[in-house]
Amino acid sequence: MPLTNKSIMGFKTEDRDYKRADSHGLFLLVRINGSKLWRFRYRIGGREKLFSNGAYPEVSLRDARDARDDARKLLRGGLDPSAEKQARKAATVVDERNTFSAVAEEWLAKQAHEWSTDHHKKVAARIKRDILPKLGCRPVAEIKAPEILSVLQTISDRGKHETTNRARQNIGQIMRFAAITGRAQGDPTPLLKGALPRPKSGHHAAIIEPKAFGALLRAIESYQGCFEVGVALRMAPHVALRPGELRRAEWSEIDLDECLWTIPSARMKMREDHMVPLSRQVVELFEEIRPLTGRGQCVFPS
Repeated sequence: MPLTNKSIMGFKTEDRDYKRADSHGLFLLVRINGSKLWRFRYRIGGREKLFSNGAYPEVSLRDARDARDDARKLLRGGLDPSAEKQARKAATVVDERNTFSAVAEEWLAKQAHEWSTDHHKKVAARIKRDILPKLGCRPVAEIKAPEILSVLQTISDRGKHETTNRARQNIGQIMRFAAITGRAQGDPTPLLKGALPRPKSGHHAAIIEPKAFGALLRAIESYQGCFEVGVALRMAPHVALRPGELRRAEWSEIDLDECLWTIPSARMKMREDHMVPLSRQVVELFEEIRPLTGRGQCVFPS
């Protein structure tokens, strides 16, 4: 006699597992722990097999019968329902590995061995903030130029033109990585050339005249503010470093006897130590500030 919801709810646990049949091979397995599991018994290639289809009541009686009927259709077509279920599950796993987000994560992990920690964090944050909300869940093989343009246009509309350009570069790098790992046909970003407005290049202040540069040096020498800032300002023209590299100088990096400052690879974008020769004037500046900060880690704390 076929099962009903009322009869199923009346099945009690016993001291062993037992089965209650429905129809056409479908039955309910009542476990000793109280769970009720749907099973479909069938034969293929002369062998008897079982197809699992969840637990009651999460899978209702009607749903279990529908799944049984679908399995019987596969059998009539010469297909094994269990094998087809495993194939669908495997395809889902493959699809998850082929999303833009998954490929981006792999690409970032690869770059971690090439970039400094700070640079890696900046790129990862940009991808997470500006790119993944729209492209993250998309199969990377299906992403075309119009979708990428939409992402970049959103960034550009915020007035972030430099971020737009860097995001386009990152998307292109990820798409090329997807292509060489067999998950995409190629990189669509070259098709976007000219599709976005070019930012108006403004005037970047630069002192290129000797007299004006001399005035800058005199202004630095006359600085009357914080002592540490004054030393850093006087040092900057001699070492030609980015402000952040100078600001984060540590005493362990400075060798005044050898007149050499070695900035470790972890602080550099390309993960290579950077050697900075120290002129006599810079050595004197380090000697000048050492009594104040030499016992700490940073040359220019705070």
